Amino acid sequence: MARNLISRRAALITGGAFLMTGFAGLRFPALAQGFSPTQSMRGGSNNYILGAPVVERIGKGGFWMTGTVRRAGDGAPLAGQRIQVWAHPTEGHERDPQSHGATLTDENGEYRLEMPQIIPAFGQAHGHLAYDDPAFKTVFLRPVMTDPTATSLNADFILQTA
Repeated sequence: MARNLISRRAALITGGAFLMTGFAGLRFPALAQGFSPTQSMRGGSNNYILGAPVVERIGKGGFWMTGTVRRAGDGAPLAGQRIQVWAHPTEGHERDPQSHGATLTDENGEYRLEMPQIIPAFGQAHGHLAYDDPAFKTVFLRPVMTDPTATSLNADFILQTA
C-alpha cells in the first residue's frame, strides 16, 4: 500500500497560506522589514518649544548634534525632514529659546547642527531632539551622553507614517 507523502491537513494549510499571500511571497522574497519605528523617550519633550526656527547654528557652536532619519519598514533615507534640537549648553539652559533650533535633513537623510557644548543638567549631560512634522508620527528623543566631555552626540530617527 502506497503511503501519502503529504497529509490532507498539510495540503489544506499550504493551500490556505498560498491563497492568503498569492504569488507575493514568490515575487518579492527580499522586501526589507527590519526598520522598526523609533519610540519617543520619556522626558524627551521637556522644554520643547513648538516651531523653533531652522538655524545655521545655535549660539557660538563647538558641539555637534548629528544623526540620520529613515522611513520605518524599508529604511529609506528621508530628505528635507525638520529635526528640532535643544539642550542645556554652556551658553544657557534648555528652557531658553536661544538654546533651541531646527535643521533639515540632506538627500541622504542626514542632519548636523552645531551648538554650544552640552553640560550636565540634573546629573546627566543629554540632548533633546524632536521630529514634529505632520507627515510622520511625532518622536521626542532624550539621548544621554556616555562621556560628558564629548563634543558630539548622535541620534537616529526611524519614522512611521502618520
